[in-house]
This record gives sequence, C-alpha cells and structure tokens, in this order.
Amino acid sequence: MKINSRFNIVLYEPEIPQNTGNIARLCACCGARLFLVGKLGFSLSDKYLKRAGLDYWNSVEITQYSNLNNLMSDFPNSKFYYLTTKSKNIYTDFSYKDGDFFVFGPETRGLPEKLLKENEKSAVTIPMLDGQRSLNLSNSVAIVIYEAIRQNG
Repeated sequence: MKINSRFNIVLYEPEIPQNTGNIARLCACCGARLFLVGKLGFSLSDKYLKRAGLDYWNSVEITQYSNLNNLMSDFPNSKFYYLTTKSKNIYTDFSYKDGDFFVFGPETRGLPEKLLKENEKSAVTIPMLDGQRSLNLSNSVAIVIYEAIRQNG
C-alpha cells in the first residue's frame, strides 16, 4: 500500500528515549515528519533511543524546536491537534488533512493545561475505560497517525 499523505508528529518534552525511538521508526514507516519540542528527557545519542529506532534513523526527518510557539509560527496555515486524556473530543470524529500536526505531551504529565484550554476545539482524545490513566505514548501516536492515513487513502 502506498501512503499518499504526509503528517507531522510533535513530541513536546518527551521523557522516555525508547518511546521516541519507537515513534521515529513509526514515522519512517509511514512517511511522517517528527518534531521534538522543548526540553528532552534524554540525549539524542542515547543508546536506548537508537536501539528502539533500529536502522530507521536515516529514513525519518527529525526537527528540533525550543518551544511550540516557534513551531506553530513556522507553519501558520497548518492545523494542529493536541492529544490528551482531558478532552471529550474523540480522535475519530475529526477529518484530518495532509500536513496536519499531532502534538503529544510528555509521558508522565501530558500537555500543559493552559495549552489545552487555549486549543479546546482541537484537543482530542483516544477513548479508554474510566479510571485508566493513558496509553503508552508510542501506541497513542500509532493509533492517531494511522487513522489520519486511513482517512486520506
């Protein structure tokens, strides 16, 4: 199957190198660009990051930004979606387009409340049973990016 769309994955202050490595591998396989934003909880030379990404590193476009505002100002005409457990908006209820950005927060705390409140209409969630905290970050990214790809053929 050929993927016809190019989406963007944004990891805001990721903390766990293995998750970021898995997500980089996912981006390589589906043609998504990966943006790492803010303070990273690891070094990009981390052995666990490299091991999780295997030999896919040369196949993924990775860009670092110091903050989300700079990223958003560089892509003013793009749509940004903010993934969170704190929204009632289900990820499958949106129509995604080529070039959209999916922003994921750090594993232990998620995206900042202020950011979510400012972007309430584009804050989306993956449904889970009540009382559960959240899915693994790399699983969440995979679920959302493949829904976007499915919608765009």
